[in-house]
Order: sequence, then C-alpha cells, then structure tokens
Amino acid sequence: MIYSGFEIKSFEVGKGQWHARIQRVDQKPVVIDGMPFPTLDIGFAWSDPDAAIDDAKRAIDRFPQRSGMTLPVAKVSA
Repeated sequence: MIYSGFEIKSFEVGKGQWHARIQRVDQKPVVIDGMPFPTLDIGFAWSDPDAAIDDAKRAIDRFPQRSGMTLPVAKVSA
C-alpha cells in the first residue's frame, strides 16, 4: 500500500508475528540524523498484517516531527 509518500509492506517473521517495511515511493533513502536508510523495518511483532501496517502509518506520521529526517515532497498539479 502507498501512504503519505511511502510504500508499506507487511511480512511475517515466524508464525503470527507480523512486521512492516517502509520505503519511499521515489526510491530515495530516508535520512535520519545524517544516515541514509533505503528501507526501514517498523515496529513490533503484531498478531496480524493490518496491525503492522497501522503501526507503520503511525511511524510515518511522526517523521516530520523528527530532526534530521528528509521526507518526500508531494507534488501538486495546477
């Protein structure tokens, strides 16, 4: 799924332990405190894929408030 400029994928690590991986849709790395990350694994081991995706969305929503992070810029057509 695409959310706020990021692609979110849920994946299972062990039976019933769901995680989420995010990547910018423009394929550029997310930069946190000067360190580039091509993908980020988010959160805890959730009991279902939807919970992992919801957790990833909450993490993405917090990104603009963190210092040193570069986020994709949304393009608005006129």
